[in-house]
Amino acid sequence: MSEPTVLVEKDGSLCLLTLNRPRVMNSISFQMLRELNEALDEIRFDPSVRCVIITGAGDRAFCAGADLKERAGMSEDQVRRYIHTIRATFTEVENLPMPVIAAVNGVALGGGTELALASDLRVASETATLGLTETSLAIIPGAGGTQRLPRIVGKAKAKELIFTAKRITAAEALEIGLVNRVCPPDRLLDTARELAEAICRNGPLAVRAAKRAIDRGMEMDLTDALVFESTCYETLIPTEDRLEGLRAFREKRKPEYRGR
Repeated sequence: MSEPTVLVEKDGSLCLLTLNRPRVMNSISFQMLRELNEALDEIRFDPSVRCVIITGAGDRAFCAGADLKERAGMSEDQVRRYIHTIRATFTEVENLPMPVIAAVNGVALGGGTELALASDLRVASETATLGLTETSLAIIPGAGGTQRLPRIVGKAKAKELIFTAKRITAAEALEIGLVNRVCPPDRLLDTARELAEAICRNGPLAVRAAKRAIDRGMEMDLTDALVFESTCYETLIPTEDRLEGLRAFREKRKPEYRGR
């Protein structure tokens, strides 16, 4: 059997997904998309998972984007199917109920940057390079890049990066708010895990509700968004975790949240 293109590792409430095609800089094939979708389906319905980290195998690349060798042999209809599949897959990443952290360990171009954009938070190695480089190939980002990048870094900066197909360093990405943290290469996964552990210590239902409130609310006007925030808050009032948080505060101890 061929080696899996996506590795799944559970560690308590954390799930690590590793894109596993290091020989081709973890470029995204149809097979990788199928395996990533299968992994996401399992994670979505696993109540024990409180945070997900996505990274790339090896030290050269997070993900160099689409597998262009595979793409070169596709018919026009197959290209359309691929674009539909990668866009839908990255939307599934974005729509996971728990937070997703992209640990960008090297080159992240085209679809690699789009996968990072679909994640909630981004931690980058000092050696990372990011960019939506599709216009240099006479196409545009097709997996959400034209929509997610301006929502993160602003419209004008997103246009500059996409129109010029510019590749930027981790330091530049941090400066414009594209990544949350930058660290030495040998500290990348540790830094991502520390961030994940800080998330996992909090009430899992509350973290999920906060993610939902932010993501949906950002697409509404402020009046409607405030109503939606209240709706999300209401779901937490009858939970055991809310009462546990109050007890732990009163008893001056760490809460033990169970996600119910």
